[in-house]
Amino acid sequence: MQNFHTGGKPWRVQQARFSGWTVLVMAIAALISLPLLVVLSGLLTDSRSVWSHLAATVLGTYLANSCWLMLGVGVGVVVLGTGTAWLVTMCRFPGSRLFEWALLLPLAAPAYILAYTYTEFLEYYGPVQMALRGWFGWKSVQDYWFPNVRSLWGAIVMLVLVLYPYVYLLARTAFLTQSVGTLEASRSLGCSPWRSFTTVSLPLARPAIVAGLALALMETLGDYGTVQFFAVDTFTTGIYRTWFGMNERLAATQLAALLLLLIFGLVLLERWSRGQARYYQTSQREQALPSYRLRGVRAIAAWIACLLPIVLGFLLPGMLLSQMAWENAEQTVDSRFWTFATNSLTLAALTAGIAVIFAVIMAYGLRLRPTLGMRLATQMASMGYAVPGAVIAVGILVPIGTLDNAIDAWMRSTFGISTGLLLSGTIAALVFAYLVRFLALSFSTIDASLTNIKPSLDDAARSLGHNATSILARIHVPLMTRGLLAAAVLVFVDVIKELPATLIVRPFNFDTLAVRVYNLASDERLAEASGAALAIVLVGIIPVIVLSFGISRSRRGSGEWGVGSGE
Repeated sequence: MQNFHTGGKPWRVQQARFSGWTVLVMAIAALISLPLLVVLSGLLTDSRSVWSHLAATVLGTYLANSCWLMLGVGVGVVVLGTGTAWLVTMCRFPGSRLFEWALLLPLAAPAYILAYTYTEFLEYYGPVQMALRGWFGWKSVQDYWFPNVRSLWGAIVMLVLVLYPYVYLLARTAFLTQSVGTLEASRSLGCSPWRSFTTVSLPLARPAIVAGLALALMETLGDYGTVQFFAVDTFTTGIYRTWFGMNERLAATQLAALLLLLIFGLVLLERWSRGQARYYQTSQREQALPSYRLRGVRAIAAWIACLLPIVLGFLLPGMLLSQMAWENAEQTVDSRFWTFATNSLTLAALTAGIAVIFAVIMAYGLRLRPTLGMRLATQMASMGYAVPGAVIAVGILVPIGTLDNAIDAWMRSTFGISTGLLLSGTIAALVFAYLVRFLALSFSTIDASLTNIKPSLDDAARSLGHNATSILARIHVPLMTRGLLAAAVLVFVDVIKELPATLIVRPFNFDTLAVRVYNLASDERLAEASGAALAIVLVGIIPVIVLSFGISRSRRGSGEWGVGSGE
C-alpha cells in the first residue's frame, strides 16, 4: 500500500488531501450540532428553582397535552395511513390508481393552515353552523350542540389529516416490495384478504409503519401553529411563551431540553421496538403483486375510505382558501403579499443553496473517508430534522446572543464603541436555523445519489491524475444532478412552510408568508390571510408530485385475485 500510486502521486499524499475534506465535514457537523448541544447543556445548569416553578405551574399540563396529542395522532395516522396504503396496493376498485398518488396530497398543507381554515368553516359564525341554524330554525348556540373544533381533539384531527401520508408512503413502499410467494402461499392456504393482511402483510410492513409513526409523532411534538391557535398548551407553545412572554430564558432552555429528550426517546423507542427481529423481502421488483378485485359494498367502502382523507385534508381546505382568496383578492394579493412572498422565496432559495453545498461536502467527505468519526459527525449534523423548530430557535439564540454581547463588551472596552446586536435578529441567524432544521433532507438525498455512483469511476479518474475536488466537479456533480435538484426542492418547500423557528428567530419587522398567515389568523382575519396560505399550499404540492410519480413507477405490474362482494 505504501508504494501504491494514483496519477503519479503516492497514496499517502492522496490521503493527506482527503483530510482536508475531513476537516470541512467536521467543521460543518460542529456548526450544525451547536444549537442542539447548547439546549442539552441546559440540563446541566443548576436550576432546581426553575424546575420547581415549572413543575408546580405548567409542566404537568404540557406533558399531559403532549402525551394525549401523541396518542391520538399516533392511532389516527397508523390506522389511516396503513389502511389506505394496503387498499390501494393490494386491492383494485374504482379510482384505486388515482388514489395511489392523491393520498399524498394532504402532505402539501401544513397543519396550522388546516386549523385556520376549518375554524373559519366550522365556528359559530361559519357557513356550516349558519346553515344548520337556518334549516332547523335554531336561534342561538343554546338551542343545539356542535363540537368545538378549537380543542385538543380538534388539534389531533388536524394533525392526523396532514401527517398520515408519512405512514402511508412508507407502508405502501413496504407493501410494494413484499414477497409474492409469501402472499400466494397465504392465499393457497385459504386466507381471506383480511386475514392475509393481518397475518402476513402487516407484520412484514411493521418496520416501515413504525418509522412513519415516529416521523409523525416528531412532527406532532414540534407543531406550534395548530396547538397555539387551538389553545392547547404543549412544550412548543410553552417555550415561546416562556422566552418572549415571561423573558425567562433559562426556563425556556429547560423546556426545550426536555422536549429534545422526548424526541430522542421516540427515536430510541422505535429502534428498541425492533429488538433482534429482522424482516426480509424476497420479491423482485419486476414480479407482479397479486391484488384483490373488490366489488359491490366492499368497493364502495374502500372508495370512501380513500376519498375522505383527500377531501378533508386537501380538497376542502384548498377550495375554501381559493374561494376566500378570490373574494378578497384586493386585500390578499397586494403589495405586502409580494413583499412577504419575496422574503419567503429569498430565504428558501438561500437556505436550499447552502444546504446543498453543505450536503455535498458531507456526503463526499464520507465517501472519501468512511470512518467511524465521519459517520458520527454526519449523523450529528443530520439530527436537526427530528428536532422541533422552537427547540432549534432557542439553541441558536442563546449562543448568538452570548457572542453578540461578548463582541459588544470588547468593542466598548477597547474602542469605546457599542456594536449592538450583530447576529441576533438577522437573516443570517434565520438561515442558520433553517440549515440546522433541514440539512438532513438534503444530505440524505445527495448521499443516496452519490452512493449509486460506482467507486471504479473515482479510481479511474485518480489514475488519470485528477484530485478529489476535480473528481467531484467533473464526474459526481453531473451524474447526480437530479439528486441535487431534489434536495434543493425539498429544503426549499420546507423552509416556505416552517413557522416556529421563523417566528422566534426572524429579524424585526421581517415577515414571511407563514408568519403573515399566523399573525392574521391569530387576529381572526383569515380571509386576509387566505392568499398567503394558498400560496404555501401550492408550493407544497411540488414535492408531493415528485413523490407520487416515483411511487407509481416503483413496480411494473400487478396480478389480480377476484374478491366478490359476497366473500
